[in-house]
Amino acid sequence: MKKIITLALATTLFLGACGNSETDTKKNTSSETTQSSSSDANAELAAQYKKAMASDASAFPQLSETVADNEAQVILHTSSGDISIKLFPEYAPLAVENFLTHAKEGYYNRVIFHRVINNFMIQGGDPLGNGTGGESIWAGKEDDIDNGKGFANEITPFLYNLRGALSMANAGPNTNGSQFFINQNKQDFSSRLNSDTFPAPIIEAYKKGGNPSLDAGYTVFGQVISGMDVVDSIAATETDSNDKPTTDITINSVEIVKDYHFK
Repeated sequence: MKKIITLALATTLFLGACGNSETDTKKNTSSETTQSSSSDANAELAAQYKKAMASDASAFPQLSETVADNEAQVILHTSSGDISIKLFPEYAPLAVENFLTHAKEGYYNRVIFHRVINNFMIQGGDPLGNGTGGESIWAGKEDDIDNGKGFANEITPFLYNLRGALSMANAGPNTNGSQFFINQNKQDFSSRLNSDTFPAPIIEAYKKGGNPSLDAGYTVFGQVISGMDVVDSIAATETDSNDKPTTDITINSVEIVKDYHFK
């Protein structure tokens, strides 16, 4: 299935998108154990959301260009220039482990940005180069992380699709494989955001751009800390009717500047 991200105008509430209602839980499972697990997860997310709403800017790792001790860092060496990105393994461990492992194995080397929409995002990570391919590091293994469909979305109220955010592309909930995108939109969306839904520091950050309509639907796992001029250059390239650049823009390699060791 083609893994894409859709451009929408409406923002999505964290708690609503995660299915808080008892009705949603009953629709999704007939197992009391699964219902209990889902309820616990929703309760934990609700607690995180409440904490995020009361937090200052220092609680949101995307708002700092410093690479913290609990973060990783990579450089995408592209045919258009270098993009330096810090990763957030404590908030999105599956996505970060998947990305770092693929990078170490050279999975992304010579892979193109196959979908580019100026003032929206640039998308890559598909070895087939057409948006239909790519898989996670767990695909085909006896591990229930993936189950052949992709690994789970990791949604947190501490990470958002701000301008420069690195996120996983998917074909629906919990279908993450290898494809990713970098949010590039420059438009100020802050005036459209509800202060009862978005923390004040994030509303302020959205003045610089981003895609709040994608929040809660796509895993954010990194943030560009230098090289947004390269991202903008890629976004502005000429594309065909399928949003594919008419001249290939390639990820030559991914350099791991600071690794993270998972337990």
